[in-house]
Amino acid sequence: MTLVIMAAGMGSRFGGLKQVEPVGPNGEFILDYSVYDAIKAGYDKVVFIIKEENYDLFRETIGKRIESKIKVEYVFQDIKDVPKGVKIPETRVKPWGTSHAILSCKNVVNEPFAVINADDFYGFQPYLKMKQFFSKKRNDNEYAMIGYIAKNTMTENGAVKRGVCKKDSNDYLTQLIESSIEKKGNKIIATPLEDEQNPFEINENTLVSMNFFGFNPSIFKYLEDEMIEFFEKNKNNLDKCEFLIPSSVFKRINESKISVKVLDTNEKWFGVTYKEDKKDLVNAINKMITDGKYPKNLWS
Repeated sequence: MTLVIMAAGMGSRFGGLKQVEPVGPNGEFILDYSVYDAIKAGYDKVVFIIKEENYDLFRETIGKRIESKIKVEYVFQDIKDVPKGVKIPETRVKPWGTSHAILSCKNVVNEPFAVINADDFYGFQPYLKMKQFFSKKRNDNEYAMIGYIAKNTMTENGAVKRGVCKKDSNDYLTQLIESSIEKKGNKIIATPLEDEQNPFEINENTLVSMNFFGFNPSIFKYLEDEMIEFFEKNKNNLDKCEFLIPSSVFKRINESKISVKVLDTNEKWFGVTYKEDKKDLVNAINKMITDGKYPKNLWS
């Protein structure tokens, strides 16, 4: 089982390269805790999706810390990696999104894999649940997703991107709307990020996705095919459009090509979406260390 970590984002809202912002007592990053949990759950390879210009920074920091603990590979998400004939606007600096990121690791991943965001702290249980799911024989089009409770994934400091989900009685995903969700008074409002849908209210126990998916390598062919459609559909919006994995997944569910099992968790999310979030994350990690969930020095 491989862990793929999407770390090519610009970190614009946080105001820097937030994936390498120390949060642990010995300078550990969120990435360190993600890899530590994956190793503990039985994963045997990690793939970092990064921007090529950040390679030295990543290798000198987290790479060197973990290369003796687990097999490590790096792939680059390149903004120029688009279908032939696509003219990239000069104003475009942001990567093309999570579907594009995942597609960039197709040449190094040939086994079931979990995919996460670099700047989200997910908790140990999801890594174990995903590993256990793929430990049983699955067909190529059986995937999985970790389902969080909305109230466990919020920040007091602004909006966060979440996939608002529904599942059927057998725990298979039936709806996923990639949205910006935010507390407004005593309500949680979800604003869809695509197709100009109207904002809607969700309750605090609504199921949400945080891009913790489990895939078989069959996903790469689906994403290759869809990328051509994506750039054609967005040819007049190439400065802002995003090729997002929740939308890609739900498109194939609608076509009855794949199934996605929802693996529920009560874990609480922590992250650094905004600078103000860091204090809460640091306090949470210190408490988990006190409670014995993590050693004080993660890699010693």
